[in-house]
Amino acid sequence: MDKSRLKNAIINAGNRNAALVIKNANIVNVFTEEIIHGDVAIRDGIIIGIGSYSGKEEIDADGAYLCPGLIDGHVHIESSMAHPSRFADCIIPKGTTTIIADPHEIANVCGTDGIQYMLDQTEWLPLSVFFMIPSCVPCTGFETSGAKIVAKDMEQFLSQPRVVGLGEVMDYVATANADGEMLDKIELFKNRPIDGHAPRLTGDSLKAYCTAGPETDHECMTFEEVKEKLALGMRIHLRIGSASRAVEDIMRSIAESNLPTNRIMLCTDDKHLEDINNEGHINYILRRAVANGIPAIKAIQMATINAATTYGLKRYGAIAPGYRADIVLFDNLTDFNPRLVLTNGMVFKPSPEAKMKPDPKIYNSVHIAPRKPECLKLQVNGKMPIIDLLPNELTTLLRYEEVPCENGLFVSDSKLLKLAVFERHHASGRFGLGIVRGIEIHNGAVASTVGHDSHNLVVAGDNDSDMLLAIDVLEECGGGYSVVSQGKVLARIPLPIAGLMSDAPLNKILEMQRKLLDALGSIGSWRSSDPFITLSFLALPVIPEVRLTDMGVFDVTQMKFIVDNQ
Repeated sequence: MDKSRLKNAIINAGNRNAALVIKNANIVNVFTEEIIHGDVAIRDGIIIGIGSYSGKEEIDADGAYLCPGLIDGHVHIESSMAHPSRFADCIIPKGTTTIIADPHEIANVCGTDGIQYMLDQTEWLPLSVFFMIPSCVPCTGFETSGAKIVAKDMEQFLSQPRVVGLGEVMDYVATANADGEMLDKIELFKNRPIDGHAPRLTGDSLKAYCTAGPETDHECMTFEEVKEKLALGMRIHLRIGSASRAVEDIMRSIAESNLPTNRIMLCTDDKHLEDINNEGHINYILRRAVANGIPAIKAIQMATINAATTYGLKRYGAIAPGYRADIVLFDNLTDFNPRLVLTNGMVFKPSPEAKMKPDPKIYNSVHIAPRKPECLKLQVNGKMPIIDLLPNELTTLLRYEEVPCENGLFVSDSKLLKLAVFERHHASGRFGLGIVRGIEIHNGAVASTVGHDSHNLVVAGDNDSDMLLAIDVLEECGGGYSVVSQGKVLARIPLPIAGLMSDAPLNKILEMQRKLLDALGSIGSWRSSDPFITLSFLALPVIPEVRLTDMGVFDVTQMKFIVDNQ
């Protein structure tokens, strides 16, 4: 807030005539956990009073519920597949006015150029975007990324006012083992928030991890894991994204046990525009929290002031004098369907003009070595490692099984598909091959240059020719997603921004996403959760139990390769 705006707000705080007044509202007070009937006065984007006011402009809330604008405590904009301005246009109408973004997707492709690009492209948005600087680029040494960022590279961002801390520390092994390079990054941000990423970490290993510095976690699988981490001083995000949706049991346990919620927040992490458009964003998680027994005001605190406190966002997350006028009006505190959203004191209206300028360093990111048709042949040697997907979760199970084969080579059947990951940054020619269960594809293939976190090209299918065609399609369009069947391209979505995001208008992106899902559905894939998000996480070697990278099949629990393709 600049000095002149603050001065005007102070002078007019006692003035019963304001520039904008929202009248006759049921105002949710996140400090006292009560609902107050009255008016909210706003001037220059700042709340100057609550009580009885008149204004030059008045909005009659007619008894609806006025809440602080919602905050997504941990999100990767890139996973929406949309330029930040398109992403903002999608989530603000759902009530989200502030996000804590971790740009490690684009950083893994483009390095510090990618981080600067995201800072530049969000500075002018009605959405408040704060950043955590990526801590793990690459996330481990078990895959090939497009860039490497060390502590010295991060120093240039420390003076940025919207940089609030260090992004999720995913290499928990290096962290718990006091690796010098990781500790350099943690030391650089020792006086700022540090996000964690520690699925299933427990006991002494978790204590060592907490001692190192990470303060939050969004990867809890069970209520017991939530309690253990809270007891050690961590703050917890309850996450519902496009693929990770198994948090509702945890919500019920929180409600039943009356667990304190002041250190719990909400986040989406990774959610596609189609899912946001259909069901909601943070407001959807609010809806599920209340449906699972968490009191509405407690849930609203999780979605507002708890996140603002965690990340040091002063004057965000509440309706009170001096706070930024980010406000959402809900019909009720059950469905959380927004009637009206204000950002910085202005009623939100999507802008048809987006200030985008293609950057050659960001837009030309797909560099794959030439491929021979026989490259996808997978030799069978006894029982093979299987990547077994769990429904509605990002975690997998490792199994060893006999698999169908002909002439000593793996052949896909109705349950087992071939999976491949091709290095796509340096045209090294490196690729890994594996077998996955849980993606149902018949006579086709699906491919993507969105492959967390190094974002190599991931492709799954039941025949080699369609898999190779799906790769060719993405190489031609500069990255994205493709679905092919029997030699025909059924659908694709070009993502020219680092192979991760589209600069197309919002409606066009939504249309392409729907066509992708329909195309994948037509060749047999399930629709209970987003298959593209699931596919994109199959290469991330920090989520248990097993993954496939461009270097081979990787056992996450043992932190070693089962099959080494190097």
